Amino acid sequence: MAADVGKYNIQVYGLAPGYFKTLLTKPLYEDKKFDSWLRARTPAIRWGDPKERIGPTIFLASKGSDYVNGHILYVDRGLTAVCNISVNMNATLQSN
Repeated sequence: MAADVGKYNIQVYGLAPGYFKTLLTKPLYEDKKFDSWLRARTPAIRWGDPKERIGPTIFLASKGSDYVNGHILYVDRGLTAVCNISVNMNATLQSN
């Protein structure tokens, strides 16, 4: 889609939030086992504060993102990067 509409100066991107403390995630952060799992894998060792989504959202809505197209901006304090590394390392180890 980004390639199709880019010529019309339309940017296509997404904001991919990690785990933030909200009413919807309350059952997860109140679950001690899940909370420990998340904190052990998130480089920030904590849940996100919903206010931390504001800056990335403003960036994507601003002129500062005019040259950004076809990108997913992960706002998860590195959880995706760490989990991807773990999955890739496990797959490599299992194949050897």
